[in-house]
Amino acid sequence: MRRPWQWLSGRLSAAAGGPAQARVVVLLASVLGLNSADSGAVGALADQLEQGLGINHTQLGLLATVSSAVGVAAALPVGVLADRSRRVRILVVVVAAWSVAMVAGGLATSYTWLLLSRLVLGLAAGAASPVIASLIGDLFRPADRARILGLILCGEVIGAGVGLVVAGDIGATLSWRYAFVLLGLASAAPAVAVGRLLPEPVRPDSDTGQHPESLWRAVSYLLRIPTVRLLIVASSVGYFFFAGLRTFAVVFVERDFHVSQMVLSGLVPVVGAAALVGLVVGGRVTDARLHRGHATARVTIPALAYAVAAVCFVPGLFTTAIPLALIAFSLCAAALAAANPALDAARLDIVPGALWGRAESLRTVLRLAGEAAAPVTFGFIADEFHGAGGRTSATGLRDAFLIMTIPLLANGLLVWLARRTYPADVAAARGPGRVSTVEL
Repeated sequence: MRRPWQWLSGRLSAAAGGPAQARVVVLLASVLGLNSADSGAVGALADQLEQGLGINHTQLGLLATVSSAVGVAAALPVGVLADRSRRVRILVVVVAAWSVAMVAGGLATSYTWLLLSRLVLGLAAGAASPVIASLIGDLFRPADRARILGLILCGEVIGAGVGLVVAGDIGATLSWRYAFVLLGLASAAPAVAVGRLLPEPVRPDSDTGQHPESLWRAVSYLLRIPTVRLLIVASSVGYFFFAGLRTFAVVFVERDFHVSQMVLSGLVPVVGAAALVGLVVGGRVTDARLHRGHATARVTIPALAYAVAAVCFVPGLFTTAIPLALIAFSLCAAALAAANPALDAARLDIVPGALWGRAESLRTVLRLAGEAAAPVTFGFIADEFHGAGGRTSATGLRDAFLIMTIPLLANGLLVWLARRTYPADVAAARGPGRVSTVEL
């Protein structure tokens, strides 16, 4: 049993650039995985939640919407703290709060109680991203960021898989309450590990004294960078689509293909594995092309990935054969995931280090707004097209998914436009005194 683990540990160490960096990758990936596990659990337990609490698709979507919406309130102030304070300490508090909120949700006796627990979960989710982005910027070399981000973002996919499969199996065996409580208790381990094992990096000397006093002037400055505007919108659209899938994909497959929880538990890892491949390969290919002189690789590859994801997803909605649908959905997952490492690395490229936390908090606000709107939008369209929560509502969900591939396809074009501004914005971000010479 030790040999596969040793092989995996060795491969991760080699991919990350050494054991110390591999440890950082695992810790940050674990934190990202918590929010995905929670969202995945909501999707896996959708049927139980709807039946047990007597709610429809729209109310189910609201559970995810509330988490994302309240995260907006936390993102901007935490972005300021990430640029000025000890980031590891903030991350420990965030993970501990997430654990408590998840347990509280499992103990909920009503829909309102469960909805309120999502408020705290949302605050934790909104606070984590700016801190993690700032840490990545200081802990890893710029030339390796897409590759490293591909590894760290695997935590989101693995977490979603844990939520969908493990929480789904626990819910089917016991109840959705046990699934929430056990996930909450298990998340205490990452909080302890982050506090003990994650190093607090020293900020570069070039960042000293360059922190803007005004949050809103910093936001205004960031929005004046052309590529920042394009990439933030593009990332938000991608997460909007993914949030809708994460919430309703399980319900759609169960009702459209009439599969059991056991069969579904075997299908989800296949799609998850495809997404992991997309993350790792997308990050590695992006940095490899960058090293070979393709200066715009971190924007052209995501543009192509979004287009491929939209094209691959549609056939899976209309086939009645599970193997064909699995291939289509797996290709879509791989392409959708492949866009994220490059986009995240590109944002770090075009923003001065002194503003990494606030830049990510700005992106998080718009991303969470998209994630907040997605579940309730998908659910509302599905209910309007074919009845609220009925067994035949798979038709409504199919129509909702199909409609939402249109903005995903347009997203590829939007990112493609960024290749015109990206090189100049990278050069400006690396120029001496960029932040200190701008009136903030």
